[in-house]
Amino acid sequence: MRIGVDLGGTKIEAVALAGDGTIAWRERVATPQGDYRATVEALCGLVRKAEAAAGRAGSVGIGTPGAVSRASGRIKNSNSTMLNGQPLREDIEAALGRPVRIANDANCFALSEAVDGAGRGAEVVFGVIVGTGVGGGIVARGQILDGPNGIAGEWGHNRLVEGADSRPRPCYCGRSDCVETYLSGPALARDHEVLTGSALTGAQIAQGALAGDAGCRASLERYARRLAAGLSQVINVLDPDVIVLGGGVSNIDVLYEMVPSLWGRGVFSDRVDTRLARNVHGDSSGVRGAAWLGREPSTGGGRA
Repeated sequence: MRIGVDLGGTKIEAVALAGDGTIAWRERVATPQGDYRATVEALCGLVRKAEAAAGRAGSVGIGTPGAVSRASGRIKNSNSTMLNGQPLREDIEAALGRPVRIANDANCFALSEAVDGAGRGAEVVFGVIVGTGVGGGIVARGQILDGPNGIAGEWGHNRLVEGADSRPRPCYCGRSDCVETYLSGPALARDHEVLTGSALTGAQIAQGALAGDAGCRASLERYARRLAAGLSQVINVLDPDVIVLGGGVSNIDVLYEMVPSLWGRGVFSDRVDTRLARNVHGDSSGVRGAAWLGREPSTGGGRA
């Protein structure tokens, strides 16, 4: 049995996967806000409940925002800022009394979709989360690539050049004009409100565009151009077989036609064979990927 835990900013979800990849048990609880110790306790409580329900122990994988620092072993780069600087893996292992595996939540998403989702059978999968934030993960030949710095795939904190505003957009990471400040769900909504004065969610903007609203259509086209520009840089460097979108923005159907029609202008090739695909497992991709961490060989590095 494989147990996966998705540690999010608002909720913690745990699942137990059977051998065939089906979810045998799942539960979610609210993430204790601003309380690191309570968060560790809630996470470990879910693992114990999963094992009690199954009547046996299982491997434990955890997906978390940010990454484990190679230098300190502590969490870094997390937009759930209470985790930064904390020895999360060590604290969980001490509480559970066994080794656990930890990976960035976008890496878990990419792994889930590469194993038996939209990227199944592909050699190189780039998984993209476009939701509250923007993240990315790389899976090659079925294995997560996280790199010597533990940041492989973190395209959300590259600078967006094409389509950027004249005024810098500050990012929580301390830099400005990061991809995340333009392509997250809140960024789409904020961009639309600034230019139209109308406060709408990303889903409402997409619906308005389909209904013929000119302002919504312009906002969606602007977003698609920026997404295409950002992903064209990924294709130039990684050249993945498939890019799988996840997060709330991935539910906007028209992006799967608009973005591939635009990204060619930024890709250094006479044609682009990379596929842009919607995720198969939806909100379950991250937690399923965390469970699948147990199938990966341990490297002794920051994610194992």
